[in-house]
Amino acid sequence: MSGGEEARTAAIVVGPLLRYVDATSALVWVETDRPCTVRVLGTDARTFTVHGHHYGVVEIDGLTPGTSTRYDVALDGRVAWPEPGSPFPHPRIRTPDTDHGTTRLVFGSCRMSVPHDSRHDRVYGIDALRAYALGLTVADDADWPDLVALLGDQVYADETSPAAREVMAARRDLSEPPGAEIADFEEYTQLYRIAWTDPAVRWLLSTVPSAMLFDDHDVRDDWNTSATWREQMERTPWWRDRIVGGIGAYWLYQHLGNLSPAERADDPVLAAMRAADGDAGSVLDEFASTADRDPPSYRWSFVRDLGPVRLVMIDSRCGRMLEPGRRTIVDDDEWSWIESQARSAAHADHLLIGSSLPYLLPQGLHDLEEWNEAVADGAWGRWCAAPAEALRQAVDLEHWAAFGRSFRAMARLVTEIATTPDGPGTISFLSGDVHYSYGARMSYPGESARTSRVHQLVCSPLRNPLSRTIRYLNGAAAFAVARVVGSALMRLARVPDAGVDWSITSGPRFDNALATLELSNGAGRVRWHTACKGSDGAPVMDEIMSAQL
Repeated sequence: MSGGEEARTAAIVVGPLLRYVDATSALVWVETDRPCTVRVLGTDARTFTVHGHHYGVVEIDGLTPGTSTRYDVALDGRVAWPEPGSPFPHPRIRTPDTDHGTTRLVFGSCRMSVPHDSRHDRVYGIDALRAYALGLTVADDADWPDLVALLGDQVYADETSPAAREVMAARRDLSEPPGAEIADFEEYTQLYRIAWTDPAVRWLLSTVPSAMLFDDHDVRDDWNTSATWREQMERTPWWRDRIVGGIGAYWLYQHLGNLSPAERADDPVLAAMRAADGDAGSVLDEFASTADRDPPSYRWSFVRDLGPVRLVMIDSRCGRMLEPGRRTIVDDDEWSWIESQARSAAHADHLLIGSSLPYLLPQGLHDLEEWNEAVADGAWGRWCAAPAEALRQAVDLEHWAAFGRSFRAMARLVTEIATTPDGPGTISFLSGDVHYSYGARMSYPGESARTSRVHQLVCSPLRNPLSRTIRYLNGAAAFAVARVVGSALMRLARVPDAGVDWSITSGPRFDNALATLELSNGAGRVRWHTACKGSDGAPVMDEIMSAQL
């Protein structure tokens, strides 16, 4: 091959990512440096182009249930992955068996992508996702998890790394707004490249199926906290490019891989991308702009079935309805879809509900958020509404508790499913966001030894710990001061009672962490592991907390 021909050889920029996998099909996603044909296990896909970037979505079918199959990624007939001399095991696609025994998934959120050196480890701690990946390389593939669920803040658009700032500074003046924050789609592509090309993390995502949700930092801190927040952001000259770039990049890098084969076949955005004549950037921009202005126009929530386990993943950011007095986490149509998907799991062994934001916060903090929403909506008159809104934004009072209608609707739904005859053995909320990990147990009307056990399981951060001072302040607010004043404020604001109660049973722990959930025969166990240095200086995982479900 001549030098000119060699120069034209396509290469992988990001990926491959193994995304949706079921008993007979799999999706492999890649970004390449130029247009090409991507081949995996005999299946070809031509890349499509978005703002000068090239993406391959390979939809593999006809796999055999319960098998583990090695795969390569070829670009224009030339193997590009795995790379020659790779120290990692060959990537595999493992399809679940119809007689699935134990279902194992790992979950976490909030990962800063900074170098893995002693200076950054002192500030950000050791990367739990990377440490887990390194440990998995020496494990038998039968012990690999069925899924890794990343529950928000996969990238930080508002707290960028030195590597990201270097890229940004080469294309614009960082002294002009939005400064060192991400400005547009192009800069988002660099965030994902930095986040997902660490060799160990790259290998993990190439061989373990993944499901992903976005949270605020994927776009900006406090994203969609309230109608007032949106109005404030929309007055800035740079916000439109930021939100369009952020939603478009999320759809392309994260959400597309969440979709089942049937959903991909019906997705109008993917169809328009593939049908575009040339660069499809304007197609993605128009979609993202509409999704921001009109949240009911697109559903971000999705479902995965893992043997006897149903996982319903709920978008708790982009689809919010923010009209004062009528605030909900998602619009009515999406909530009806969520109800339907959760109820269809009434006879499954386990129901998991993924949400970037914890459904069950520490009780005192929950009460403060419900009180704050009521006052910001005018429960104490218009003179108190503005200070309540300022408080809401200042201290992040914007979880499920700050959307009381949605919180109460979820309480009713979970109670209904939990008390269904022969209902799931367990119902568990999986969440992140708060930068500490804990487990909580919920009680509900009609609970008995025969009904479902309901838990909140939170794992956060993967790599972005709170400072020691903020940990103490956060602990006092969530577990001490708020507990004393929260219930009294709720009564004064006449906030309706949701009819459920809960208590923290494990934690809190403020370490960088990744949680492992194992489910079988109507029971389960969750273990939280942090990353630390082993005897040889390499990162290893150490169990810090566990709970029997």
